[in-house]
Amino acid sequence: MKRVHGSVIVAALAAIALSGCAAGDGGTAASETPASEAPSEPRTLTVAAAASLQNAFTEIGGLFEAEHDGVTVEFTFAGSSSLVTQLSEGAPGDVFASADEANMDKAVEAGLVEGDAAVFARNTLEIVTPPDNPARIETLADIAGEDVDLVVCAAQVPCGAATATVAEDAGLTLNPVSEEQSVTDVLGRVTSGEADAGLVYVTDAEAAGDAVHRVAFDEAADVVNDYPIAALGAAEDAELAADFVSFVTGDEGQAVLAEYGFLAP
Repeated sequence: MKRVHGSVIVAALAAIALSGCAAGDGGTAASETPASEAPSEPRTLTVAAAASLQNAFTEIGGLFEAEHDGVTVEFTFAGSSSLVTQLSEGAPGDVFASADEANMDKAVEAGLVEGDAAVFARNTLEIVTPPDNPARIETLADIAGEDVDLVVCAAQVPCGAATATVAEDAGLTLNPVSEEQSVTDVLGRVTSGEADAGLVYVTDAEAAGDAVHRVAFDEAADVVNDYPIAALGAAEDAELAADFVSFVTGDEGQAVLAEYGFLAP
């Protein structure tokens, strides 16, 4: 066996030590991350959005995060009127997306909005019933029967305002057993079997899938809700808020909204 002299071992160890010192001395060791590749500082974008946008915006938020390193998008979904109230009372928010222009106008009047609002989607109403359609609803007039347990959105909620307009234009008097604060609450009452029918947006009916029986009606085409979005003056990062608005109104955001059944603005 060949012997290794002690002097050789000492020399090797010294070389290793010098190499380690040189790597740490100038801050250019291969193990260090160049400044240009350092991770971005974490940022959070808070978006207050109409309940009917939950599925589409959740996907859009994920895509936005993927293109903005270090950014987390947090959503508050509720009826548009409730969101305006919350924001007016100091709830945090960087962006507001409403299911109608009336509630966006309220946000503008309250001094919450920074810049102009942009319409990014449109939606119409549809009747939903439990899958077995116990009340045999086939037309808009059928939901006006006194023996039908009907649920609708409250008048101050965009879907409720649209419901009232549809009924008035058709000369119908509706007798709902419940008026809910968001379209998702109306859908929930129907899918749980607590109601015979409900008026929701087409996008919500589509998202419910086999959990509901859908009844389209011609009168819905005359009442279309425009959805506006705007950055808020209280935004902690005005540039990031503006970027999200642009993302929603741009090609990627519009493609996702179309997949979920929203009409183009």
